[in-house]
Amino acid sequence: MTPDTETIITLHNLLLAEYGEPEPPRRDPVATLVLTILSQNTNDRNRDRAYERLRARFPTWEAVRDAPEAALVEAIRPAGLAPTKAPRIQNALRRITAERGAVTLDFLDSMSVEEGRAWLTSIPGVGPKTAAIVLLFALGKPAFPVDTHVHRVTRRLGLIPERTSREKAHRLLEALIPPEIYYPFHINLIEHGRAVCRARRPECERCVLREHCAQTVRPR
Repeated sequence: MTPDTETIITLHNLLLAEYGEPEPPRRDPVATLVLTILSQNTNDRNRDRAYERLRARFPTWEAVRDAPEAALVEAIRPAGLAPTKAPRIQNALRRITAERGAVTLDFLDSMSVEEGRAWLTSIPGVGPKTAAIVLLFALGKPAFPVDTHVHRVTRRLGLIPERTSREKAHRLLEALIPPEIYYPFHINLIEHGRAVCRARRPECERCVLREHCAQTVRPR
């Protein structure tokens, strides 16, 4: 075990003691893709409201794909940026249908992580984070998503260089973190970023990771 791996395991165990062991999900990959698109630039509550409205009005993915764009915009309005997200969702569903003959992403299960990532990110509007969420959350594959909380906390901890972009952070963190803890470490980093290591006024004095932090951030 390398020193870097030992540090990661220590951080992981501290977060487990603080937030517990999250239960890994097994979700429908298409639902996960749509949920992740809806989650862009909004909170979980608004995302979930939009998703519930979407499924209530369009009970199949074919119905979502073929709906009038204006109707889909109205359905997902609670998520914000609906005029952008609606065509993005429909274009993704049409791309899947055109290439696979049906609205399904189950074929990704037989692909490697790199093949699955390349296939997903070839869809306009699907970036590394969205692809990693589909691979990890829906298919249990070893991909490590980096959202704004994970990016902030791992930079403050010194796990990645301060100026690392979110896109580059995916590769760096996947190489650093043991794959078997990708899911719980990802979820607990998000919890920690929301509860303690916030963008503004981080509560360093009560941070369970403070002894391992490369950059103790003082409240402004």
